[in-house]
Amino acid sequence: MSGPSAPAEGGLTRELLLSGALPGLVAQAHPEARVKSDAERAASLAATLAAKPDAAGGVWVFAYGSLIWNPLIRFTQRAVAHVPGWHRAFCLSTKAGRGTPEHPGLMLGLRPGAACAGVAFHIAEDEVATELDLLWRREMVADGYIPVWVRLLDEAGREFGHAIAFGINPEGPTYAGDLADEVVAHRLALARGSLGTGAEYLFRTRDGLRSLGIHDPFVERIATLVADLLSPERA
Repeated sequence: MSGPSAPAEGGLTRELLLSGALPGLVAQAHPEARVKSDAERAASLAATLAAKPDAAGGVWVFAYGSLIWNPLIRFTQRAVAHVPGWHRAFCLSTKAGRGTPEHPGLMLGLRPGAACAGVAFHIAEDEVATELDLLWRREMVADGYIPVWVRLLDEAGREFGHAIAFGINPEGPTYAGDLADEVVAHRLALARGSLGTGAEYLFRTRDGLRSLGIHDPFVERIATLVADLLSPERA
């Protein structure tokens, strides 16, 4: 399988990322966060590639949230992957895109501990520079994430490579910390921004995982809570 999947209606697109408009949206909504310059973003990408654990051609990228259903990057291979030592959590607060200052949303981040199942996308060697530049424009706008290399295991537990993933930065100004499930659900149910709603982000992630045969109890639990909050009976 190759090429990016279709973006969510009104959601993030390659065109938006390449236009350079995203940093301005983030800076306006998050005055407490320092937006990275182009030079800082390029240096971060170069340092990450310099730390690549293996000499295999191309680069794997691990998707655990919206990258699953809206990767935008061009890839040559897609595989279900299990990453030991990390787990997904709604721990990144956002007042832009899928939230507002009045009703901040939440995005997923990788936190240390346990394990995480998701998708690994392989980028061909001759497209690494352009596609990772696009990915950095998406994920490394400010200091919310830290790029890390993670081990990729197949469904039989065999390692098949290492991938770039975006771990949460616990020192970043948008880190939300540990939140109760009910708080997460309430924020996602209310959050709405220029790129869509928090509920859409959650449900698309749940459905993307399901389509791969992945059942994540945490995501399923939050989705049930949000669906209940959004039900007509609660209106």
